[in-house]
Amino acid sequence: PSIPRHTNRLINEKSPYLLQHAHNPVDWYPWGQEAFDKAKIENKLIFLSVGYSTCHWCHVMEEESFKSEEIGEIMNEHFVCIKVDREERPDVDKVYMTFVQATSGGGGWPMSVWLTPDLKPFAGGTCFPPEDGVHRPGFRTVLLRIAEQWKENKDALLESSQRILEALRHTSEICVQGQESPPPPKEVMDTCFQQLSRSYDEDYGGFSKSPKFPTPVNFNFLFTYWALHQTTPEGAWALQMALHTLKMMAHGGIHDHIGQGFHRYSTDQYWHVPHFEKMLYDQGQLAAMYSRAFQISGDEFFADVVRDILLYVSRDLSDQAGGFYSAEDADSYPTTTSGEKQEGAFCVWAAEELQALLPDPVEGATEGTTLGDVFMHHYGVEEAGNVDPMKDPHQELKGKNVLIARCSPELTAARFGLKPGQLSTLLRECRQRLSSARAQRPRPHLDTKMLAAWNGLMISGFAQAGAALAEQGYVSRAAQAAAFLRTHLFDPNSGRLLRSCYRGKDNSVEQSAVPIQGFLEDYVFVIQALFDLYEASLEQGWLEWALHLQHMQDKLFWDPKGFAYFSTEAGDPSLLLRLKDDQDGAEPTPNSVTVTNLLRAACYSGHMDWVEKAGKILAAFSGRLQKIPITLPEMARATAVFHHTLKQVIICGDPQGEDTKEMLHCIRSVFSPNKVLIVADGDSTGFLYHQLPFLSSLERKDGKATAYICSNFTCSLPVTSVQELRGMLSP
Repeated sequence: PSIPRHTNRLINEKSPYLLQHAHNPVDWYPWGQEAFDKAKIENKLIFLSVGYSTCHWCHVMEEESFKSEEIGEIMNEHFVCIKVDREERPDVDKVYMTFVQATSGGGGWPMSVWLTPDLKPFAGGTCFPPEDGVHRPGFRTVLLRIAEQWKENKDALLESSQRILEALRHTSEICVQGQESPPPPKEVMDTCFQQLSRSYDEDYGGFSKSPKFPTPVNFNFLFTYWALHQTTPEGAWALQMALHTLKMMAHGGIHDHIGQGFHRYSTDQYWHVPHFEKMLYDQGQLAAMYSRAFQISGDEFFADVVRDILLYVSRDLSDQAGGFYSAEDADSYPTTTSGEKQEGAFCVWAAEELQALLPDPVEGATEGTTLGDVFMHHYGVEEAGNVDPMKDPHQELKGKNVLIARCSPELTAARFGLKPGQLSTLLRECRQRLSSARAQRPRPHLDTKMLAAWNGLMISGFAQAGAALAEQGYVSRAAQAAAFLRTHLFDPNSGRLLRSCYRGKDNSVEQSAVPIQGFLEDYVFVIQALFDLYEASLEQGWLEWALHLQHMQDKLFWDPKGFAYFSTEAGDPSLLLRLKDDQDGAEPTPNSVTVTNLLRAACYSGHMDWVEKAGKILAAFSGRLQKIPITLPEMARATAVFHHTLKQVIICGDPQGEDTKEMLHCIRSVFSPNKVLIVADGDSTGFLYHQLPFLSSLERKDGKATAYICSNFTCSLPVTSVQELRGMLSP
């Protein structure tokens, strides 16, 4: 490669996104004191650009504007330019995204914001084209206009930025009003169910027309709603909405049929043409949701999807030290000689390419049938390509096909005179052949940053899958990743989590010169993961660490005045707002998940003040939960768990004994949203016996593994039969 003409300060960073911009002609600074001081000393405005390494439009804005010598000169002359990786610094991203959404009605990445030297925002947007269009000014024009305003109307700009900040402070406050208590759970659950029902697409599944997002929190809510209303038509409908959507997603182009795993979202109503990036947080949450779908339905189809996701993550997103990488990009070079990347190039197929790769005649099929004929029919391949031009604004997918299972196996088999069993073998052979062919293409960029929060979500995915599918290998992989977090993303001296670490040279694991401290989401998703891992592995060390982290989370983030947790800790002067997220999106908001975490923590420790805290969070969000719970489905679900009280399902027995294993298998095969699992192994010196002294009073009946169902530490009569236990597990 040629020696780059420009190198800026980002060359010293670890984030793959910041490194992508290290050779722009723009004099980028990372977020930090050096940039803030320069802005103040030189009395310059700050231009803040926030994105992430697998963001398609971030690449577009870089190509069009940040690589332009002319635009770079304007930026360097008039502004101090700061680049932020939103995945590394969700705190900075959230403050300024709150501003952009409030002032423009929309948001997204790349986010472009102009700040005064004291970091107050006054203008912003997302991806600007370089030149003026009919309806909007181009980036160059915006830069020059803002620079002119600063020169001519500095005082007015400063005044306006102060007013904006005060308004944001006021509108973003979430706190308990007066003596509010948790909202009534039945009302919250029913309203959320009705709002989801109204937005549901009965034909193709999902909860919008287009674009369509996986939104795992919706499935988690619907499964819980079903569990609490199993005998009613509403309960049946909740389950139907969840299972149908999960099936349509798995058949669709959002699911990578050749390389496994799920893409970010679908641009159309049919789950067909996706944005092709693959994010770790989607894989982790979807592995958990498909595991639950399998638990509830017993349908092997869902178990196969779980195995598919975890195969992809194990192969393509796993660091050899045990952590999980963040994402794979949407864009890649179509061939080794291409000069320009295209979205989806790694994943799409021309019809003639498939025919050439799959020419073999199919034995026993209608005469003249080739493997290609069967495969192309089943996956909706068309000679001229199967992508709607309206979903392909840059014509990058012209003549190409995004695979989507258009027919049931039975219909495809009947069409070619095959048996269904024979068809599945043929399709598997085709997919393996295409996978080998695809491996010859240039791969998309891999973001090898490892984040505590997203690793937590993926550990939960592996642990829940291991328990539900009785696959010990998945539990071991979850434990390996948890050990990685403990080694690389936890500071034993301070007892605190770190946000991120990075794959370094020679596959080592590296840390920034000044490590980024963990945010609320890091604590919440890691604690959830450790509880899930304990229930799957029965290793009490994970419980002990989870309870330590819960105490630390309380200390760093709890709001004693308004209740609930702040997303960031106090004391960072560069953060203008301490916010509490109020919407479950691609990931659940941390306060939503922490309600259930606190209830689980109380069950494992006997600390009832954690139950009180859970109630205070629900009270702080009460208004939103009663009016628009569809924006907080995970917290709506938690209102029911809070109200019904978690059951402690306690098994007294030897974890290695067959009778204990049989009971464990029974518990893990039933979806029960309001239970925690505890195994009392008789070792009174163990961590659990120390936390819960009442365990010593529970005995095995007739020397057999014995189950007790306890609520608020009051236990049922002992049960030794698996059938009886199954009956007691329903919510």
